[in-house]
Amino acid sequence: MSKIISHKELKVFQLSFEAAMQIFEISKSFPSEEKYSLTDQIRRSSRSVSGNIAEAWRKRRYEKSFVAKLSDSEGEAAETQVWLDYSFACKYINEEIYNELYAKYDHILAMLVKMIFNPKQWTLSKK
Repeated sequence: MSKIISHKELKVFQLSFEAAMQIFEISKSFPSEEKYSLTDQIRRSSRSVSGNIAEAWRKRRYEKSFVAKLSDSEGEAAETQVWLDYSFACKYINEEIYNELYAKYDHILAMLVKMIFNPKQWTLSKK
């Protein structure tokens, strides 16, 4: 396994960035009356997942800070799933897109939880 230098090399970052961009594209078709509510909320939470992963990576000198930022990312991913629930219930997205994105966020959440429970694998140790 090669050493990861940048947060951009993390699979969880790549997947969360890809999912946020997919949400950005599909949310362009949401009704204009949702601009300052659901559209903003789902875009913000989906983008915060990768943003918090990047911040966690830079804080990996301190295990507690690293885990805290990953926990923030986990919360944002779960929040994004709720906004996906609303998007589907309001019929702004179809079932196929809903299932695909929801499964992506389930995968992101699983990866984050694994990192949270195994922080020593990712943090910088003082030798």
